[in-house]
This record gives sequence, C-alpha cells and structure tokens, in this order.
Amino acid sequence: MTTRQRSIGIIVISLIVGAMIGTLLGDILGMTLPDGVVKELFLRSVTLSLGPTTVDLLIMNFTLGFSFKLNFSGIIGLGVAYYLLRYFR
Repeated sequence: MTTRQRSIGIIVISLIVGAMIGTLLGDILGMTLPDGVVKELFLRSVTLSLGPTTVDLLIMNFTLGFSFKLNFSGIIGLGVAYYLLRYFR
C-alpha cells in the first residue's frame, strides 16, 4: 500500500462535488439558452431521493431526507472530476 493512495471518502466526495458543480453550470447555461432541443438537454434532470423519514424521540420530532439532482452537464462534471482524480495521483 502506497502513501499516496486516497481514501474512498475523498474519492466519493470529489465525484459528488464534480457532479454538483456540473449540474449548477448546466442549469445556469440552460437558463441563458434560447428555447429548443439544446436547452431541453441541459435542463432535463433526474432526481435521486431518499426519504423523507420522520424520527420521533418523544420529546422532539425531526425529518430526515436527501435528494440529488443530476443532469447532462452534471454527468460531464462527474467525468471531469474522475479524470482529475486519475490525473493528480
């Protein structure tokens, strides 16, 4: 095992951040484009969600949930993050 290996947590966080940045840039780009197929490509997204789940602890209640939105540019951002992780070993 080399000292330059990355933990799985850093890899997952890097990929998620790459997808988030790509999705954000895609939404911004999609808002600036005129109506048409290209705009639809950038604005169409898939939402992955978990929850909501309510936890009752008798003295307090809280709700937990998680949602992740991914579009075409988010996939490109995921690919760029993967490439950067491979390049900067």
